Amino acid sequence: MTALALRLKQRGHQVILFGIADTEARVRAAGIDFHLIGATDYPFGTLQKLDQQLSELKGISTFRFTVERLKNTACMILRDGPEAVRSANLDAMLIDEADMGGNIAEYLGLPFVSIAFFPPLVQDDYIPPFCFGWNGGQNPFARLRNRLGMRLLSRIAAPIYAVVNEQRKSWNLKPLAHPTESLSPLAQITQLPEVLEFPTPSRPTNLHYTGPFVNNQQRPPIDFPWHRLDGRPLLYASLGTLQNGSEQSFKTIAEASSTLNVQLVLSLGGGLNPARLGTLPGTPILVRYAPQLELLKQAAAVITHAGLNTVLESLAEGVPLVAIPQGNDQPGVAARVAAKGAGIVIPAHKLNVPRLRTAVQSVLEENKYRAQAHKIQSEMQKINALETAANIIEAALELKPAPKPEHLPIVAPDAAPASPLQTAADRPLAPSANLP
Repeated sequence: MTALALRLKQRGHQVILFGIADTEARVRAAGIDFHLIGATDYPFGTLQKLDQQLSELKGISTFRFTVERLKNTACMILRDGPEAVRSANLDAMLIDEADMGGNIAEYLGLPFVSIAFFPPLVQDDYIPPFCFGWNGGQNPFARLRNRLGMRLLSRIAAPIYAVVNEQRKSWNLKPLAHPTESLSPLAQITQLPEVLEFPTPSRPTNLHYTGPFVNNQQRPPIDFPWHRLDGRPLLYASLGTLQNGSEQSFKTIAEASSTLNVQLVLSLGGGLNPARLGTLPGTPILVRYAPQLELLKQAAAVITHAGLNTVLESLAEGVPLVAIPQGNDQPGVAARVAAKGAGIVIPAHKLNVPRLRTAVQSVLEENKYRAQAHKIQSEMQKINALETAANIIEAALELKPAPKPEHLPIVAPDAAPASPLQTAADRPLAPSANLP
């Protein structure tokens, strides 16, 4: 969301990002104005504690935990959001689909655009719910399965919508009967490229597929022992920065790779201290964090949890994948990778050394996986995702880019901007942050 906010600011709009204390430093470092909400509920350090709990879960437990987090976040947003938005004097809002800010925009009569950082919510039985690792439904049985999956998902997510509908009732708004009813009627934008989506004959006309929102300059520099790369095919493995607490998964990855002609770089995503893993087979390069974008340019294959960001960044470099989805939207992302032939999926509960070794060998040695990854890469290169998203937002909200001044204010990377962009043509757009 920060990358998108920065692109809109560069086009002359004043942008404010609403978020909790743990997100403030990174937002301000990117040069985006920040408005704190949830100070009482989510003091600084809360996000790390919640993420640590999430890192130790898998499967449906992950989704239930996430539902509880979203419910608590919804309570805070619906309570604190209206006054925060009023005080910011906004013209429009950009709402993360995982948050409930669209209800605030509707209550205050503000136009808004929905942004999806996971496979988009689509009420269509040709597409399975994003949390299931199923293929698209082209036959009656698959479509029935998808409908039942949607009912199950709605039942599990019921606590969130109970909170939302109670608040909507007090605001004299119609209760939501389905999650998609909370999305923008003007435009819905997803990072998922169209080339990775399941086919469906009834896609919403206001749903726009773009691609990864990446700004290389926003990422902090990371020290990495580049001198240790020895010229063997590079196998990059990361289970993300959230669900990365499984020591056994990392040990399995190391052992499976140790007998292959590859050099493994294993990024722990900050969830574990490398010392806890001890000496691993094959002596991989083991780091807490890795300069992912740079490593992907050299990688022969990637082992991933199938988080959408890592998947898109890998495919943007034409790199095939072995996906080990842990929970939430990852099974749905992994299913799309497998359906397009750009990788192999191993469910977390089936992960073992022989199965993983065979999968890695296959994506390295069978040209079909790299060929499909290159095909997806080619399609993604046709779209400038940030520019496309900004165009859609301006058109949907009837905004015009402001003329660019000769001199924009310079913001130090470790300091908050002294004031909003002076040449903004519009009052603020407000993206919601990645809240807990």
